[in-house]
Amino acid sequence: MDTEELESMPASELHERAVRYAVRHGDFGFLWELLRAIPAAEAASGHGGEVVNDLSHLSALLSDAMSSGQGELGEALRPLYVEYLAKHPEA
Repeated sequence: MDTEELESMPASELHERAVRYAVRHGDFGFLWELLRAIPAAEAASGHGGEVVNDLSHLSALLSDAMSSGQGELGEALRPLYVEYLAKHPEA
């Protein structure tokens, strides 16, 4: 799937594909990158108050990672998903 096709997909589908592929292939590097990107994406999407909580509580951050394809957060993380999926067209 090329970048243009990926760009046209909803953030929730990009999230689902990227996370599913990373988990299936043990790509902890991508999952870690996603976890690191969530606080900045939350701040960019107007949820800056959650950043302090996420940095303090790993379980909250992991929960965010599993639902990070939804709403404004998913849109803020869209470039990360598109870049990852473009590198892995079989995802």
